[in-house]
Parts: sequence; C-alpha cells; structure tokens
Amino acid sequence: MELIAFTVSVLIWGCFVVPNDGLDNGLARTPPMGWLNWERFRCITDCERYPDECVSEKLFMRTADRLVEDGYLALGYEYVIIDDCWMEMERDKDGRLVADRKRFPSGMKALADYIHERGLKFGIYEDYGTKTCAGYPGVLNHMEIDAQTFADWDVDFVKLDGCYSSVDSMAAGYTYFGKLLNETGRPMVYSCSWPVYQEVNGIMPDYEALQKTCNLWRNWGDIDDSWASVTSITKYFAENQDRIQPAAGPHHWNDPDMLIIGNFGLSLDQSKAQMAIWAVLAAPLLMSNDLDKIRPEFREILQNRDIIAVNQDPLGLQGRRVGYIHNIEVWVRPITPTWGINYSYAVAFVSHRTDGAPFTLNLDIKNLGLKSTMQYAVYDLYQPGNKTMFFVGKSSKLSVRVNPTGVVFFKFEALNPNFRSFRVA
Repeated sequence: MELIAFTVSVLIWGCFVVPNDGLDNGLARTPPMGWLNWERFRCITDCERYPDECVSEKLFMRTADRLVEDGYLALGYEYVIIDDCWMEMERDKDGRLVADRKRFPSGMKALADYIHERGLKFGIYEDYGTKTCAGYPGVLNHMEIDAQTFADWDVDFVKLDGCYSSVDSMAAGYTYFGKLLNETGRPMVYSCSWPVYQEVNGIMPDYEALQKTCNLWRNWGDIDDSWASVTSITKYFAENQDRIQPAAGPHHWNDPDMLIIGNFGLSLDQSKAQMAIWAVLAAPLLMSNDLDKIRPEFREILQNRDIIAVNQDPLGLQGRRVGYIHNIEVWVRPITPTWGINYSYAVAFVSHRTDGAPFTLNLDIKNLGLKSTMQYAVYDLYQPGNKTMFFVGKSSKLSVRVNPTGVVFFKFEALNPNFRSFRVA
C-alpha cells in the first residue's frame, strides 16, 4: 500500500468512534484478565496418562496457586476459568449439571472456594445448545436450573458457547440466559459466542443487543497455537473494525480469543506482537498456557505493567489499524493521560515481513493520526525501565526498525500544555 493510501486511512480514523452506552452490570469495567484452559489443554481427560495436563481440579488448583505466587494476580489476572469437558455426560436425577466425579472429586463449589480463598475469581463454561462442542450436556431446555446452579456454586464468570444450536434463535436465547444469570443475584461476567456462529453462517450480529446483554463476546474463530492463527484473527479485526470497534467499551468488549504466549507456536517476537495488538484492541487478557512451565522471557511479556496499563486504560476505547505499509501494520489506540482534546496514544508497528532483516519504516508523525497540538514524550513499552526515548512534535518525523514478525510498541504521552521541551526530535 502506498503512503498516500496510508495517510487517507488515518484521516478517517481521526474521528474515532466513542462506544455507545450498553450493559452496565458493574462488571468488566475494563477488559477481564485471567486464565482459561482451552487452547493449551483442550479436552485432555486421561489423567492416568497425562496427570499434569488433564482437565481436572488439580490443574485449576495449581494454576490458581501460580497466579498468586508468581505475581499474576497482583497485575490483574484474576479469573480462573474452566472450559469444556468438565462435566459428566448425564445430569443428575434433578436435572442439575454434575462435575466429572473422577476428575473433580471435590465438586465445583469446593473448587470455587479454593480459588476464592486465594483472592481469585471462578469461571465456568457451558453451551447454548443441546450439547457442548465436546458433546457434554448443554443449557438448552435447562437454562433456569443451570443459571441457578452456577450461582449456587459461586461462579463469577460464565462463558456460553454455541455448538449444537440454531443460529436463528441465538440472539433471543443468549439474551434470556443472561437475564436468568442476573436474576440469581450473583454477579457473573457473561461471555457470549453468538457473533462468531452467526457470521460464519452469513448472519450479521446485532451489536446493540450484544452491548446490552454481554460483557464480552467472541467475534471470530478459535485461536490455535500459531502465528498464522494470530494473524488471521487480527486480519478479521482490521477488516471489520468500522462496524465492530464502536461496540466495545466499558462493561462490554470484543474478544479476539486467548493469549497463547508461552506455549509452542509463537516466537518471542511474535508473542510480543500478540500482547501489543491485544492491548490496542482493548481485548480480554485471558491466558491459556502452562504456568508451571512457562519460560521467564514469556512471563515477562505477560507481566509487562505498562502494556497491561494500555489494555486496562480507563477510557475504554478500542484501537484500530490505521495503516499497512511495506507489510507492516500500524495499530493506534487513544489512551490517558488526556489534556482537553489532546489524547495520548499507544502505537504498535507489527511486521508481517519474513525477509530476514529488520525493516526500517520512516513516517511523519502527522500521518499516524495523533491529534495532540502539543508535544509527546515517547516511550518504548518493551524497553526495560520504560525510560523516555525522545520527544516529538506534530510535525516531527519518526524512524522505526521492526523485526520480521515482530513489533515495536510505543506510548506517545501527550504532555501537559504548560510543559516545554528543548529535545524535540
């Protein structure tokens, strides 16, 4: 894409869309953070053969311990969420869901207590259908009793999938189940999946209804453990941002799926890129990895306080891809601090190049669409210590060198109008 086209796309972004009012159940004021087992552990249920990987109370207890002892909870990763394959194949005689008796011998209420005692919150998975995606009982025809069961188990987060159900009934069905959750009196974050099921079947989701019903929702396909999977999701978000970006905001978020950092498929640079884009997208930060075995360099990415602060920025404005030039994406998100009409910004330069050497991108600051009339202090969010790199004005030029399939992630902090610098780049 030529620079002229890049500039035009930025000018369109200049009037970014502030999210409409939607659901305010007091939850998910910022994107939820935590840990979810699915991408890494899938539906491994053979505890004899894979004792450290099977979906069992042992896995969730040790993960809860890791979140606390290794500092994740202190940074905001507070939810421990069980995905599919936790149930018995049959309900009990009263129609209630039953946790697998071998893998969860203490039961879900006891597991919730264990998690809560450590200052964490407990999440669980179900499906708006006759069965879950893995074939376990779904909520269809049992919605009232399942909503109350989750409340009785002290659940804090419910993820509702969409297998084995009619896409035509999803909007009404998900809305009804959300109403039932609220009526229990137990505050539960509600994660919906109906947009992705409708879109792949050619139905445009009702984002106004989503905003009023769900705290977060899956827009596109499941993430797998690969850079190709990450880029397929980010491509969807970029190509559809005009219609989905306005729907995100405090209490209701677009969800590009889990963080796969620390697993098998991403390099260190690619892991940094995923973390940066998820921060710009105001995405839920739900890790899916083995916290017992994660390497320190990947843990450092997940625990980067400055990038977490971008993700959790109180303005709640989802960023956008404003340009794609020389196979390098430019993602921009308005953040605090603000001075009147002058915003600060998080800016990620994400390379899709594979030609071996880092590539240098030369840009005018004005072509990024940054609107402050004053100067910016520019920080490299992956630089240890986060020291000020340089100051720039709106007429300055910028040179960025990005590794293949890597990222450079800057914070452009709008300076107090009373501040004057003599070091403009």
